[in-house]
Amino acid sequence: MLRIDADAHVLETEETWEFMDGADRKYRPEVVGSPNGSGSGDQYWLVDGTLRLKTRNVGKDTPLESRELRDVAARLKHMDELKVDIQVIFPTIFIIPLTPRPEIELALCRSYNRWMGECWKQSDNRLRWVAMVPLLSPEQVYEEARLAKENGAVGIYMRGSEGERLLNDPFFYPVYDAAERLDVPVCIHASNGSSVLFDYYKYEPVAFSKFKLVVVGAFHTIVAGGIPERFPKLKMGFLEVSAQWLPYALTDLQKRPYIKEQGLNRNELLARNRIWVGCETTDDLPYVIENAGEDHLVVGTDYGHADSATELLAIDGVANDPRLSPEVAAKIVGGNARALYNL
Repeated sequence: MLRIDADAHVLETEETWEFMDGADRKYRPEVVGSPNGSGSGDQYWLVDGTLRLKTRNVGKDTPLESRELRDVAARLKHMDELKVDIQVIFPTIFIIPLTPRPEIELALCRSYNRWMGECWKQSDNRLRWVAMVPLLSPEQVYEEARLAKENGAVGIYMRGSEGERLLNDPFFYPVYDAAERLDVPVCIHASNGSSVLFDYYKYEPVAFSKFKLVVVGAFHTIVAGGIPERFPKLKMGFLEVSAQWLPYALTDLQKRPYIKEQGLNRNELLARNRIWVGCETTDDLPYVIENAGEDHLVVGTDYGHADSATELLAIDGVANDPRLSPEVAAKIVGGNARALYNL
């Protein structure tokens, strides 16, 4: 049984930005210490004149050289220990808004993608990854995604919110068009790309609304907004927000006139719209499957992080879950992710 970690992470380092050439070099993020002499020991990324915290949400149960991909062989060795065949790697720095300037966003995306491509080349095809595309430069999206796919990328990353726009906004059609043409999914991950919302939730204790619920809202907006019909070959993944919310969201969608016209039951909506959702071992999986079906759930470990979604042994947990038949468990830990990412 092929075991795929559908949502793992890398923690970026200064090396990530070594692929910025020429004039782009001035946009390199820098690592700086705690401001105002706080003595906390925290480090920050300085990006476009703004400090973004670097040293939180770090999975200390993963080796430094592995979670930062300083040593690809070490990462593969740890995967062997965890009985994981393939990891699909998501970024860390990009889960928050970084810059409103298109030229800086483009430089960041290009360097990150080229760095990840080099890591993939050392991994015997076991480290696949999700590409960053320059949303503020729509004319550059397809070419950047194409080059990323040629270098191991199996998806395109988006956050639950992006700037001042909902994800059904025509502004993002170039992203969906590129994903459809290249036959890779758009992966909407727990994250927030809106500076307004990011600041609004500044004092939220655990970033539940900031990073999690915004993705649930994006799912509803994508389906109700007809994006799957407009792009009939587009696949999408919604990751690191568990799957416990699916029955509620699908039931609500089923009551909407637009969905009613399709005559679908809620457990057909994911398949009809070519959408996959990341689940967690703490989900009531039999209940979720009853309402959403068994063919569009995947599982990830959140490797490299240390938050509510992190579970290094999540693949084992689903594979050996007594609530699931071996056939259903095999789909969630392998077959469904193969279908989402075309592995």
